[in-house]
Amino acid sequence: IGMVPKGATQTFWLAVHEGALKAADENGVELVWNAPAQESDRSRQIAIVDSMINLGVDALALAPVDRSALVNVVNRAIDRGIPVAIFDSTLDSNRIVSFVATDNREGGRTAARRLGTSLNGKGSVAIVDDMPGSASTTERVNGFQEEMRSKFPAIEVLPVQYVMADRAKARAVTENLLTAHADLAGLFADHENAAIGSALALSARGQRNVRLVGFDNSEQLRQYLNEGWIDSLVVQNPEKMGHEAVRVLAVKLNGGTPERVIDTGSTLLTK
Repeated sequence: IGMVPKGATQTFWLAVHEGALKAADENGVELVWNAPAQESDRSRQIAIVDSMINLGVDALALAPVDRSALVNVVNRAIDRGIPVAIFDSTLDSNRIVSFVATDNREGGRTAARRLGTSLNGKGSVAIVDDMPGSASTTERVNGFQEEMRSKFPAIEVLPVQYVMADRAKARAVTENLLTAHADLAGLFADHENAAIGSALALSARGQRNVRLVGFDNSEQLRQYLNEGWIDSLVVQNPEKMGHEAVRVLAVKLNGGTPERVIDTGSTLLTK
């Protein structure tokens, strides 16, 4: 089973890998793992999937960097008789075996409820997002915006800022937001690098008055949470995600019919 996540080095993908290896061992399959160095690198991810097809993997698990850009290469795999499971972030295709992911829209709503409540329903907030085309983070943003409009109409949500999964860019974007909006009350940073970059900006300026709700989990994020630079984190279950993505493909290869959609859950983590 070939497995292609969005990135190679983030804590999230390392945990996905651990879960995938466990499922491979349990189901007697070999896992072939390869990832682009940069999470925003669509062309590299397409090339990796192509190499998996040429290698002759029996099945493929993919976390697409872009919901539309990866469709053609996935169709090539399926046309070769390779079943494909999509995990973490959706793909614009109805030909896949299973979709294994967090309910990202609900995760965004969770972040909005936490931030809106902590701000007593007042003030302006900004969203530090990954990149256009990333389905998982787009769902988080949509859920966040919907919940804010519905439950906290007095809170102003500023236009989305994209950082291309780059924590240095996230820090710079956050610093620009703090400069441009002196009354900024809150931030929603919707993935690991965005949350780390935003926390770096707040800690460098000593601005504890801005509430930051992040997404994902790592040692560095928990440190910022304990120090008070991050208010809370919406935490996924990446190990389960990796495990289930491999398991459903093993079921398919053994002639079974795996679940079409698997929600791997999320939790709000506070200090």
